[in-house]
Amino acid sequence: MERLKKAAIITRLIEMLRQRGSWCGETHIQKAMLFLQDMLHVPTDWDYVLYRHGPFSFDLRDELTALRGDEIIKLEPQHPPYGPKVGVTERASYVQGLFEKTVREYEPRIAFVADWLGAKGVTELERLATASWVTKESPSMSVAERGQAVTKLKPHIDRAEADLAVDAVDKMADKVRSLVH
Repeated sequence: MERLKKAAIITRLIEMLRQRGSWCGETHIQKAMLFLQDMLHVPTDWDYVLYRHGPFSFDLRDELTALRGDEIIKLEPQHPPYGPKVGVTERASYVQGLFEKTVREYEPRIAFVADWLGAKGVTELERLATASWVTKESPSMSVAERGQAVTKLKPHIDRAEADLAVDAVDKMADKVRSLVH
């Protein structure tokens, strides 16, 4: 997918996350985009690696920086110790207008992810994204085995919370099937 089409999707995602009460920092965008790409098959093709707080795309981080440079998105500083929120500028509407068909095609999927993740904090996002990562890598494993794999990768995640995250990812995947197909 070409860069400006991705920008249209990213900016629409930011708008929808914020509408649903998301803090909408970079972590929220990173994890929401992971689910859009991997679970809902939005073809953004970001490369993710397992990193400090779960799956992370350095390519997406670079693109967010470029979008700031192009004045399509902006950072809204918050009082310490909180990091900035990400917002869109007027240029985002212009970019979305250029790719109205693309935005319209993927908007139900973007809304689904925004509804599911919008109100969640970064700790829960890390658990869910890591559970999704493990599920993608080992789909035939049981919930308990995947929960154990999550805690092995991220020892600070409690085993019960890891199992709940795996179960939540499975339930979302079931709901996604009707949306994507």
